[in-house]
Amino acid sequence: MIIKNFNPYIGQHCETTSTGSLLKQIGIELSEPMLFGIGEGLGFVFWKMKTMDFPFLGGRVKTDALTQNICKNLNLQLEVRETSSTKKAWENVRIFLDQGKAVGLKLDCYHLDYFTNKIHFAGHYASMYGYDEKYAYLNDTSQQGRNAVTTLANLALARNEKGPMSSRNLSYTIDKGTESPDLKKVIPIAIKNNAKTFLNPPIKNLYFKGMLKTSKEIFNWFNSSKNIEEEFKTSAMLMERAGTGGSLFRNLYRDFIKESSELLKTESLNKISMEYAHIAKQWKNIADMFVEIAETENIQIVQQASELLVELSQLEKTAMEHLATSDL
Repeated sequence: MIIKNFNPYIGQHCETTSTGSLLKQIGIELSEPMLFGIGEGLGFVFWKMKTMDFPFLGGRVKTDALTQNICKNLNLQLEVRETSSTKKAWENVRIFLDQGKAVGLKLDCYHLDYFTNKIHFAGHYASMYGYDEKYAYLNDTSQQGRNAVTTLANLALARNEKGPMSSRNLSYTIDKGTESPDLKKVIPIAIKNNAKTFLNPPIKNLYFKGMLKTSKEIFNWFNSSKNIEEEFKTSAMLMERAGTGGSLFRNLYRDFIKESSELLKTESLNKISMEYAHIAKQWKNIADMFVEIAETENIQIVQQASELLVELSQLEKTAMEHLATSDL
């Protein structure tokens, strides 16, 4: 059963790519930066648990929230299904596919056949547009277009994996709402909401406060690391190439603000897009420093990265304050 008119969304980030494919099926096609921005997607988290080998630095809102925000702001109907039963989970997908409707999936990419870098990450997303007796056919960021194929058995394992960011075999579909969205009204709401969230972190490891925490914790990480080279290189890779669009999602948000300024014809947004262009370059510098730390194990580079994280905390706080107070 293959959806013949399925038109895959080509994106850099897994959740915007998965949701973008579902939106194209109902006649809504937006750029990936626009989807990320309407989804109020920009964030930051410093996350370290005892079970983790090294800290995780994330640059977006928590999993699932991006699609929820996109659908809320675009007045779309989002249906999410979860179950602890793998049999029921498959039925939740098959029933829509048989009707010609693509389905979004949340899964652990470790089990997918086409992922060669075997790292557990249960907050991954892909859209599914077909199946046969043995295989599932997906649209995924790691395999552009229609080339992401995995066995149904491994898909079931990926969907049912437990651990951080996992859900109970989560699948979702999207339908149009009663009214067509007006981007000129939607964009200011999404910008203000993202700014309000970013400027009011409930705990110290989130948003601009999380960057300050990271600037201190990076020394503990360096001094206690069992494998500095692998850990810091992997972290740099995750920031730059693991579906973030580069610079820990800051490139996507920069482009969203720029596109919004052109649509709304707002000079203030154009200026703020330049602020995010600078912020994005600085996050690239952080990733480069992490690579240098991995290769040299030089504590002076750790100190430089720490100082830049303090600077980024203030830069991002200021940029969000500008967005929060701009007349849109």
